[in-house]
Amino acid sequence: MATYKLNGSEVLGVEFGSTRIKAVLINSDFETVASGSFDWENKLVNGVWTYDLADVWHGLQTAYSSLNEEVKEKCGEYITSLASIGFSAMMHGYLPFDENGNQLCEFRTWRNTITSQAASELSTLFNFNIPQRWSIAHLYQAMLNGEEHINNISFLTTLAGYVHWQVTGEKVLGIGEASGMFPIDSNINDYDAEMLNLFGNLPAVKGVKWNIKDILPKVLSAGENAGFLTEQGALLLDPSGRLKAGIPICPPEGDAGTGMVATNSISAKTGNVSAGTSIFSMVVLENKLSRLYEEIDMVTTPTGKPVAMVHCNNCCTDLDYWVKIFTEFASLCSADLTKPQIYDLLYNKALSGDADCGGLVNYNFFSGEPVVHAEDGRPLFMRAQNSKFTLANFFRAQVYSTFSSLKIGMEILENENVKIDCLMGHGGLFKTEYVGQRLMAGALNTPVAVMETAGEGGAWGIAVLAEYLVDGNGASLEDYLNNRVFAKSKKTVVEPDEKDAQGFAEYMKLYKKGLAVQKSAFQNI
Repeated sequence: MATYKLNGSEVLGVEFGSTRIKAVLINSDFETVASGSFDWENKLVNGVWTYDLADVWHGLQTAYSSLNEEVKEKCGEYITSLASIGFSAMMHGYLPFDENGNQLCEFRTWRNTITSQAASELSTLFNFNIPQRWSIAHLYQAMLNGEEHINNISFLTTLAGYVHWQVTGEKVLGIGEASGMFPIDSNINDYDAEMLNLFGNLPAVKGVKWNIKDILPKVLSAGENAGFLTEQGALLLDPSGRLKAGIPICPPEGDAGTGMVATNSISAKTGNVSAGTSIFSMVVLENKLSRLYEEIDMVTTPTGKPVAMVHCNNCCTDLDYWVKIFTEFASLCSADLTKPQIYDLLYNKALSGDADCGGLVNYNFFSGEPVVHAEDGRPLFMRAQNSKFTLANFFRAQVYSTFSSLKIGMEILENENVKIDCLMGHGGLFKTEYVGQRLMAGALNTPVAVMETAGEGGAWGIAVLAEYLVDGNGASLEDYLNNRVFAKSKKTVVEPDEKDAQGFAEYMKLYKKGLAVQKSAFQNI
């Protein structure tokens, strides 16, 4: 028996995350009607972290089909029409195409740390931090490397921009995602004109056939129409042919922007921490920082407000591998425990550990970590002979390692007297209730909150932006989120515990000293 009646007012949000493609259908009350997903993983191919674009479409169709089957079960019918759609994806990276739409090289993801020369030179040229994962750093590095495809570039975009382009024909990006391709001038909500000119006058750039202004996507702010689903696009999403073309689509955003929306963190002094495969904080600024910091990325909200971002490549991957070991041991013992139960047991055990982890320290570096100037990564666990090696201390060190690099970046914002009322947490680190919140609150010495409405994460966030496109009625995005989306939402807030804060400070002293060992590990192993 149908439990929900489709009426065409539903909105679809799809996010291409690092380990999962997720599709979410929401109604006009922002409630999740159905969801579907597809698991995937990046691969290290010839020294480059990448995904095959064929997997993009297979994953999208699988996730949408899974969602549609749930809709059929709940509603008694499949989706044929929608009010709007939104696409989001892991931020930035490098996807160049020629004039015929042919991909010119492998998709180079945010995880790569292969653009240090370009990032350094551009940061000096612009007097503005250009992180290694940004599209412009990848482009310039390819030029410095003398790669053959450079002259053939007609369009440069990100994964979110690529998917949107294929289903609408429009070469556009939401401003939050665009701010990770090239620096944005928040006064005009477009690429910084002076920096575009500086880039164009570089000796390596003068010899190419194209102008940087012509190959970047057009910048759009939240609420602006970004095109409509084409007949071809409808079939790319739903090969069954049921879904009708003509559906309006909001500007494509990165997972940073959708995380800000999903946690209602787009106003000054608000911030959020996304903790999954990578971890990053986004803090909306009242005032500019006093100078350039290579550990701080300056990006924007989906409406163009300046945001200080601390992005770390590594978060839960190493922890997940250790949980697999404990899961295997539980299986050997014939213990009737599910994987989520094992996560909960280990996380909660961490709370009984010493606040400083008893002299244990963990580095979760599966890849390079620019915030601590590590060019490459080797997962590394260390202890002294007299350390307190207990299960509680061991797993507390695993949790601490997920946000230790983030802490180093956040210390810069503390020194800049950036005010943060509360950090909203979302992502896999917070799936076990309370533990991740409490330990992060102590580590960052800031209240950490988790919203029940953020349960679907970025896919839900981009769905909200799609709903805003057709339902905003002229309201600012801030007002829309406060008065419509989150008016009745509940959140749990955990204040910093003084003992946790003191213990983490001691842990960080050892962590910082041990970074020399971490760097030696990837140089020698």
